[in-house]
Amino acid sequence: MFAKSSDKIIVDASKFLDPNFKRIVKRGKENPYGLTPGLSPYPYRRVPTPEACEEVHRILSEFHGEVKQPEKMPSASLEVAGCGEVPCVLDALLRTLISGNTLMAMADAAIKNLAQHYGLRTEGTGAGSINWDKVRLSSHQELVEVIKIAGNGPKKARHIKQILDMVYEENLQRAQGRPSLTKANPIQRGDGTCVATQNLLSLDHMHRMSKDEAMAKFVSYPGIGIKTAACVTLFCLRMPCFAVDTHVHKFCRWLGWVPAKADPDNCFRHGEVMVPDHLKYGLHQLFIRHGQQCFKCRKVTKPGTKEWDEAPDCPLEHLLDRSKDEAAAKPKRNGKVKEESDSEDASSGMED
Repeated sequence: MFAKSSDKIIVDASKFLDPNFKRIVKRGKENPYGLTPGLSPYPYRRVPTPEACEEVHRILSEFHGEVKQPEKMPSASLEVAGCGEVPCVLDALLRTLISGNTLMAMADAAIKNLAQHYGLRTEGTGAGSINWDKVRLSSHQELVEVIKIAGNGPKKARHIKQILDMVYEENLQRAQGRPSLTKANPIQRGDGTCVATQNLLSLDHMHRMSKDEAMAKFVSYPGIGIKTAACVTLFCLRMPCFAVDTHVHKFCRWLGWVPAKADPDNCFRHGEVMVPDHLKYGLHQLFIRHGQQCFKCRKVTKPGTKEWDEAPDCPLEHLLDRSKDEAAAKPKRNGKVKEESDSEDASSGMED
């Protein structure tokens, strides 16, 4: 705790500072979710260490098999909504939005309905996936009917159409360098050449952004919060990002990586700083897989029951404190912030 060096007493301040102390996260119009790149909201919390992350990753890899990010981006599926692991950035963003606050089977059904009702794109990175331009041009009520099986139809439809309009306007201004004319189709540039409407519905230029720039851009869109932004950054932009779903949040609290009352957004902020980049993809997938497949880690199980006593041991048991299961507080917002729904299975493609 104390050390003497050259007639000076050096104090290890970490022995006195509360690891649960949380700095105030400032939010504002330009930063509605209070993103804090490079800074943890818990400045005195020095866990997880890289060694602790490696240990958990090793244990879960031995139990479930090693998880690696695919070298080649898989083609977009018309059967599975997924969590953003598709080639087209806009497609990834909207699929992940639809997957929020619902069972994945319902999100999958909504994606099938969209493809059948609006047809498919024939060009660009979104070729073979949903024709989002037809979605943009359709009415709000029409879209509500198509995706209502996924739940929150009116809200999700409103956010989807707002995002499509915003992306269209932004790209039109980028292409023309002047205020947009949204009714033209195709769009004519000042030099007489045309811009295909499909090309104006693209976020693929975000591949050239840094991770922090991409996160800030994603959360500027209606209905997109930290969780969705982090998933698309991790899976579509293929940048190391500590995406936090319900399972990741649960294990981070049980492992003591974040305080018991840490909400998912602060869990992301802390994990983004403390978890080594090369483990972020694997830990995300392994936490989800383990949270669904380990009997004692499923949300419907309780210690002390006959089923619990007879269940196989959890390989992480010696590291977990399950008393924190009900301790997490819901995120608090200062003022009105665009909504983002959460789902136990939004990133997994599987039901619990």
